[in-house]
Amino acid sequence: MKQLMTIAFLLLGVSALSAQPRIDQKARERAAELVSQMTLEEKCTLIHGVKDGDAVYEDGFHIQPVLRLGIPAIRMADGPQGVRNKTNSTYYPCGISLAASWNREVAGKVGEGIGLDARARGVAIMLCPGVNIYRTALCGRNFEYYGEDPYLASETALHYIEGIQDKGVMATIKHFALNNQEFDRHGVSSNADERTINEIYFPAFRKAVEEGDVACVMTSYNLVNGTHASENPWLIRDNLRAWGFEGIVMSDWTSTYSAIGCFGSGLDIEMPRGYAMNYENAKVLLESGVIEESWIDEKCRHILQTVIAYGFLDNPVKDESIPEDCDISRANALAAALEGPVMLKNEGLLPLKKSRKSIIVLGPNADIVPYGGGSGRMDPIEGRNVTLYAGLSRLGKGYKVELMDWKAPDYEKIRKAGAVIIAVGFNHDTELENADRTYSLPDGQDALIASVAEANPHTAVVVYSGGEVDVRPWIDKVEALVMAWYSGQEGGTALAQILSGKVSPSGRLPFTFWGSLEANPAYPNYFISKPYGQRTAKRYSQYPFVEYNEGIFLGYRGMEHFGVKPMFPLGYGLTYTDFAYSDLSVKALDGGYELSFVITNTGKVTTSEVAQVYITALDSAVIKADMELKGYEKVTVAPGKSETVSVFLPASAFSHYDVSSHAWVNDAGKYRVNVGASALDIRLFREISHGEE
Repeated sequence: MKQLMTIAFLLLGVSALSAQPRIDQKARERAAELVSQMTLEEKCTLIHGVKDGDAVYEDGFHIQPVLRLGIPAIRMADGPQGVRNKTNSTYYPCGISLAASWNREVAGKVGEGIGLDARARGVAIMLCPGVNIYRTALCGRNFEYYGEDPYLASETALHYIEGIQDKGVMATIKHFALNNQEFDRHGVSSNADERTINEIYFPAFRKAVEEGDVACVMTSYNLVNGTHASENPWLIRDNLRAWGFEGIVMSDWTSTYSAIGCFGSGLDIEMPRGYAMNYENAKVLLESGVIEESWIDEKCRHILQTVIAYGFLDNPVKDESIPEDCDISRANALAAALEGPVMLKNEGLLPLKKSRKSIIVLGPNADIVPYGGGSGRMDPIEGRNVTLYAGLSRLGKGYKVELMDWKAPDYEKIRKAGAVIIAVGFNHDTELENADRTYSLPDGQDALIASVAEANPHTAVVVYSGGEVDVRPWIDKVEALVMAWYSGQEGGTALAQILSGKVSPSGRLPFTFWGSLEANPAYPNYFISKPYGQRTAKRYSQYPFVEYNEGIFLGYRGMEHFGVKPMFPLGYGLTYTDFAYSDLSVKALDGGYELSFVITNTGKVTTSEVAQVYITALDSAVIKADMELKGYEKVTVAPGKSETVSVFLPASAFSHYDVSSHAWVNDAGKYRVNVGASALDIRLFREISHGEE
């Protein structure tokens, strides 16, 4: 196992960041030349998924070919946890687990693995990553996303995208924008002010465009301030294209609602079929003067110049030299699974000691590999999944592990056991796309935990989910709590290493764990409001809306503003050791600041620490959150040793979005720079005067 872990971590080298945008003048010119040779009908087939009746490509995941001009069909596949759609593939930890790792390199290597797996199957476009911000625990797709903080989400997405695209596969960042709930996603309007949108909900998309050169952007189902995202020129033309995006804008599947809206918004491809943007509708709209053919030409150029830039017009996508069951992919899946789990409570039960008489494992997720449902679900390669029970059973001599039927627990055995591990949480039927989930655990799991803990207090709960769950019924009755997320095909192996102490847990919360739904500042604004008072008029019944009234004070940013203290803050996570922070220095550099400080492992176990940098505006002329995450580094420190950590804060870290100028403004003034182990565990701080003479 030690050798396998070593291989996994050796593969976690920093992926090379894209130096130059792929779409160059040659690609633009070649695309324009091809478009000039196309008939209107050919153009209209290119801008939507393959039409019904095409026996070869009609699977809902191909761009229509134009064979007369040598334009091939381009295959897409869902992610973000691996390559799916008519294939089995490596199953990686889910998005919230990658964010919980707080490790850019882990995110990059998962992207690399997905890129390799895609090339092995002839997939040119991966429909990932998803970066929608976590507002509350209820969103059914939180497991795919990267938590509540825009900086953490942006950094995770950037490296994931670069990992995919470095392997010559197009990444697709989604869902643009403000798709933060799944309930009634086709009909709900996400209503937010311009500053909130730019500071909280745009950053991950913008960084993917400006720094990650992402190939594709997928629009969301919902409306944004009253207009569907796929038909929203403010989103696509006024913002996305203004950031310099030259790639493909595609709709989410069946998220188009009118031909006029789609043709005019800046949308390039309608998926999976041409329900709105088709030849018949185009002819009528062109003849009536409602649209111009140049609009269709522009869409075709965006598609072709991106396909050309990736070489898919001249070379096959499939790389026969890459095996479908790839050693590198499996190693990357294991490395990521080792870094994502977050230990929230431990009263001495963990790590499991061999001296304990026996370990009983039970619960609905004890002997399966759970995953979230919808387009993020996975069909792993046969024989590659390792369950939690299987992982614990492979720990070796000294550990006696027994699997128990959770529906008929033997409480006499439970009372005599040295330790009990209960694996609970959600799965593809209870946490999934197109539905929001419950806050409480499903299937009577709360009662199971409470009864087991009453019989044996030496109980650890392992929760598989995409976010916070209600732990109040049993948190005080158990000795340990670990958030496992959906940890992929190697999750059982990784969790066994963590629970046994062979690896110290190093994950940290990528969102605020409030302890109740009501404590979350977004809670009063999450549920559907009723337009026009009672919303009794039938014509309004399909257009509910959600007001983002918490504004920029989402998650941990709202702790001070709303006077709420969470159960566990952003960035929180326990390990099997302790760390001391010292020697903070702050030096002005290139308009920003270079921070340097020392982290010392004061315990007895080699462990990774996540050092987090937050800034606080002390005299700002505009209202700001009391704490804003602006930097982090994950470092591994041996027992008794120290590591010097450097974090650079650029000038942009001290800016806000100004709605009058519709631009980011650098704010001079006094700030406190905070360094710590979570948003509520600040170890070092220094006051600075930024931008002042």
